[in-house]
Amino acid sequence: MPKVYIIILNTNGCRDTLECLESVFRLRYPDFTVVVCDNASTDGSIDQIKAWARGERTASVRNQALAFLTAPPVRKPIPFEEIPAVHESGNSRDSSARLILIQNGGNLGFAGGSNVGLRYALAQGNCDYVWSLNNDTVVDPDALLALVQRMQQRPEAGMCGSTLLYYDNPEIVQALGGGIYNRWIGRGAHLGFRQHRDAPIDCSAIESRMNWPVGASMLVRRAFLEEIGLMNEVYFLYYDELDWAARAKGKYSLAYAPQSVVYHREGGTIGSSVDMARRSTACSYYASRSCMLFTKRYFPMAFASVGVARIGMCLSRYAKGDKLGARAIFCGLSDSLKGERRRQWPMPACAHE
Repeated sequence: MPKVYIIILNTNGCRDTLECLESVFRLRYPDFTVVVCDNASTDGSIDQIKAWARGERTASVRNQALAFLTAPPVRKPIPFEEIPAVHESGNSRDSSARLILIQNGGNLGFAGGSNVGLRYALAQGNCDYVWSLNNDTVVDPDALLALVQRMQQRPEAGMCGSTLLYYDNPEIVQALGGGIYNRWIGRGAHLGFRQHRDAPIDCSAIESRMNWPVGASMLVRRAFLEEIGLMNEVYFLYYDELDWAARAKGKYSLAYAPQSVVYHREGGTIGSSVDMARRSTACSYYASRSCMLFTKRYFPMAFASVGVARIGMCLSRYAKGDKLGARAIFCGLSDSLKGERRRQWPMPACAHE
C-alpha cells in the first residue's frame, strides 16, 4: 500500500490531540507515519503527547458514544522522535518512529504550521500521500484506507475529502467531502450539510459540484504537492483549502471518499461555528480578512460585491449587540485592503468551552 504521512496541527489543544491520536493509531492501514506539528503551545502539549506515547497517561473521551474509536487504548509505548522545525527545504531522515513531533517555534497559523509537516513528508523519499487531519477529530478505523482507495480509482484527482460527521451529534453530516463556493458574496456551503448520515449519497454528483475539500480531513497526492506547491501562508487561517483548489484548477480534480468517516468537533481551536453568535472574534477577523484576500487574488471582479456582503455582516452583528464581533469583521476587511500583512489578533483561551 502507498506510504501516507498524517499531518496533525496542534495549538493548545492537547486534550483533543490525544483523543485524535488514540483513534489514528487504531487505523486499519499498514503503512503510515504521524507528524504532529505544534504551534508554540503553552499548555505543555508536546510533553503530554510524549507521556501518552510512553503509556504514562491516557486520552480522555468527550463523547462516550464514540468511545469505541479510542478504547481500549492502543498498545504503548509508541516509538516517537522529536525533530527541529522544517521551515525551508526538508531533510530526509532514516527514522523508524511511527510518531514525529515537531515544535514550529511560533504560532504559524493553519497553513504555515501544516506546511512544516508537509515539508518533512516531502523530504522523505517514501511519501506517496499526505493526510491533513484536524486535531479535533476522531477517525473510523477504515477512514484512511477509503481515502487511498478512492485516490487510486481517480488518478487525475489531487485532493480527496471524507464524510465529516459532527462529533457531538454523530448521526448528522457536517460535510460530504467538501463544499461549494459563491464567489459573488464570498460564502461557502458544505455539501450534505446537516443531512442524516444514512441518507443516500451520489459520490459522482458530489465530486462534480465540489469546489474545495474541507480541510478537517483531506488526502493530498505527492505529485499535487510537488506541482501546485504547499499551502499559501498569507491566509494564516481559513481559505487555504480554497486557494489550493483554485491554484490546481484545470490540472487536478477533486475526489470524495464516502466510506472515509471522520467525526469533527467544529471550532475546536479557534471557536468557529455556523452559528454566527457563537463565533469567536478571532474566527470573525481571520475569516473576513482571508475571504477578501482570496477574492482579490482569484475573483477581482467580485471584490466590490464581496466587500458589501462583509459590511452587511458587520452591520448585522452590530445591530444584534455584538460590537466585538462587528469590529473583528470590519478590521479583517480593513486589513485586507492594506495588503497581505496582518495584525496579531488574540486567539480564544479555550474555544471549546
